[in-house]
Amino acid sequence: MSKRILITETVLRDAHQSLIATRMPIEDMLPILNKLDKIGFYSLECWGGATFDACLRFLNEDPWQRLRVIRKECPKTKLQMLFRGQNMLGYRHYADDVLKYFVKKSVSNGIDIIRIFDALNDIRNLEVAVKAAKSEGAHVQIAISYTTGTVFDNQYYVDYAKRVENIGADSICIKDMAALLTPYKTESLVKAIKNNVSIPIQLHIHYTSGLASMCLLKGIESGADMIDTAMSPLSLGTSHAPTEAMVAALDNTDYDTGLNLKLLNEIRDYFMLLRNKYIDTGLLDTRLLTIDTNALIYQVPGGMLSNLISQLKQAGKENKLKDVLEEIPRVRRDAGYPPLVTPTSQIIGTQSVFNVIMEERYKVCTNEFKNLVAGKYGATPIPISEEFRNKIIGDDETIECRPADLLEPELEKLKSEISDLIEQEEDVLSYAQFPKVAREFFEKRRNNKYKINSKSVDMENKIHPV
Repeated sequence: MSKRILITETVLRDAHQSLIATRMPIEDMLPILNKLDKIGFYSLECWGGATFDACLRFLNEDPWQRLRVIRKECPKTKLQMLFRGQNMLGYRHYADDVLKYFVKKSVSNGIDIIRIFDALNDIRNLEVAVKAAKSEGAHVQIAISYTTGTVFDNQYYVDYAKRVENIGADSICIKDMAALLTPYKTESLVKAIKNNVSIPIQLHIHYTSGLASMCLLKGIESGADMIDTAMSPLSLGTSHAPTEAMVAALDNTDYDTGLNLKLLNEIRDYFMLLRNKYIDTGLLDTRLLTIDTNALIYQVPGGMLSNLISQLKQAGKENKLKDVLEEIPRVRRDAGYPPLVTPTSQIIGTQSVFNVIMEERYKVCTNEFKNLVAGKYGATPIPISEEFRNKIIGDDETIECRPADLLEPELEKLKSEISDLIEQEEDVLSYAQFPKVAREFFEKRRNNKYKINSKSVDMENKIHPV
């Protein structure tokens, strides 16, 4: 039986987040948006994740204006964002009133599909976001953070998928951020979930280990409905499988995408020009385009690996990378096997670096690691031992409830803190997530150092290599 496979194109978000630290400015997108809109993609992933932070911090752009521009130029195609549940797009839990307002403004500014995930797969951290998105009329896709470990068998993911469906998800995404899936694991997992839920399944698999295209194909044959890909100039390595290659692979089969390969190649030519520019300016390190099967051994996502190298360089301990990679699985086991995705990847990675460079495990612990152990990010996939918890946080209080239940409403307080600089309703949401960075951005805007038409900003001033 034939079944058209739907494609989410990630070149406007996750592809450049994975390869050039989210530094693609809106003026590099503008010339190609109209053609992207004509392809017939299921959706364009273009917002959320690290784009919000990068716009404000590095690109001198208003992320809300970026979304409005893309919406205007792509009227036919659904726009999609990545949303970290109760963390929104920041790195802490936010009060429910702020979360609901953010979802409302995301949808009113052009978002159609909200992909929501929690780093710990703690479903309590998703429930308010799901209800808010449903009430605004958005398509709710819940992403399951895929990882491996003693508890993470097919039954774990099937049970989670059932719970996801029960709280109102319109579709499920298997989110393999660290490229840990293999083709036959994908086949087994997709079949298991497909046999237990009735909503569509999407596959999001990074290319780091070199297996993504094969995994996508086996997943499609096993019942997956949608896949994430990236235009080939910004694919492979720590990014995704190439869009054109997957379209060609499925052409004239029972899984034909219906997409025009000739038009895709015209878009490919444009992004190849950008790729060459990013390489020439040093923004794209070609080492990130290579295959690294260490991902399967150490389970470290590509973006996390670059952060570890940076931290070790700062400490003058670059020769300790292998030790850190070997320490990460141990720290992860101690901390209840959290999947390695923002923010837990940074928390586990940084603690592993400290354990190695201090030459004594847990001699120094970051506040974030202490908070993870204390339950302030939610419940870990398996319980943390009392002995380890006491070692890390002593007699400090632990949290058993949903962390956001302890937060007072904060929207009005945030508005009052930034009232002198607000020029649009959405500004308070930018400030909520990145207070210092947003305030600096608003001050530049007020002093006419920022122009709402971001095409007027000189590219030379916008490239900030990682």
